[in-house]
Amino acid sequence: MLLAAREKLDHAGMTSSLRTRAVHAGRDDLTDLGVHAAPLDLSTTYPSRDSAAEAARIDAFAAGAELDGPPIYGRVGNPTVERFERALAELEGFEHGVAFASGMAAVSACLLSAVAQGKRHVVAVRPLYGCSDHLLESGLLGTEVTWATPGAVAAALRPDTGLVFVETPANPTLAEADIAELARACGDVPLAVDNTFATPVLQRPGHHGGRMVLHSATKFLGGHGDVMGGIVACDAAEAARLRQIRFATGGVLHPLAGYLLLRGLSTLPLRVNAASATAATLVSRLGEHPAVTAVHYPRIGGPLVAFEVDGDPHALIGAVRLITPAVSLGSVDTLIQHPGSISHRIVDEGDRHGAGVSDQLIRMSVGLEDVEDLWADLEQALKAL
Repeated sequence: MLLAAREKLDHAGMTSSLRTRAVHAGRDDLTDLGVHAAPLDLSTTYPSRDSAAEAARIDAFAAGAELDGPPIYGRVGNPTVERFERALAELEGFEHGVAFASGMAAVSACLLSAVAQGKRHVVAVRPLYGCSDHLLESGLLGTEVTWATPGAVAAALRPDTGLVFVETPANPTLAEADIAELARACGDVPLAVDNTFATPVLQRPGHHGGRMVLHSATKFLGGHGDVMGGIVACDAAEAARLRQIRFATGGVLHPLAGYLLLRGLSTLPLRVNAASATAATLVSRLGEHPAVTAVHYPRIGGPLVAFEVDGDPHALIGAVRLITPAVSLGSVDTLIQHPGSISHRIVDEGDRHGAGVSDQLIRMSVGLEDVEDLWADLEQALKAL
């Protein structure tokens, strides 16, 4: 079920719905500033005549503190990006958000944070987004991964386990994991949840014990297929580590991207709820089509649909005309792709199949088109099978 629009959030002594907060989060000071649109600050550096004070601020940042005043340098921070960070953190129910140049930069920073604390072992639940799977499996960042089912996470933990990583609903099968049960199984080990598919409109992992909530902001948060970014919502201690990693590695979000992502948040609940309603209708119809052998759709709903076909999936991809045959998801237009060929091609074939990503599986991200137009396109494309 979708989270009710009237669900209340505490904000500045007032109660307001997620839909209202999505419009106002990160923009609360605009009236006092005398502007209507959030300012776009493109500065790469911030001048100061007091270099002694700047030295003190740099020392404070190195010690994990947030900077008061201008950010000194664009790799330390940016006011426009910080608006987006505050807004997403608020929607997810966290104190802090740390934005990155891409979703994978955000994942990488979380892994590096664990390694920096002497915890190089990661327990992860498949399936994950293909590049997340590859990053863990390859050990490129010095991590070692143990793959486990949700029920086996507790048994897989070791003294050097620094992170448990899960994506739910999972990419691309839409398999779901019980976040609260996973959090209990993790004990003191931080649980990182990739919430890209659900967004805070459908679930808020932090309310169920998730310690870090990740997004590929490129997807639903931006919502229009024209901006790339990533973000982690977390507590103050983790945010300090992530900011230092971002400063050292340079995976910063461009201010224009931060501006577009903040703008995208304002329509996030409307877009996700509308696309989810259309997706539910398509799920029902796909389930009755003779060329479709299985349909996967999460209990919480959402705009993502996965289905398996009897025949050549590439023929279907090539036959759509209204639907966009492309990787990625979360845009206003409907996208369709074959995970085994694109998003999860980098994953070993045996691991891919073992995680439920069959060669017949197709993933569709439903957009904002009319449901009858989308069904007409799907119906004619299914004939290609």
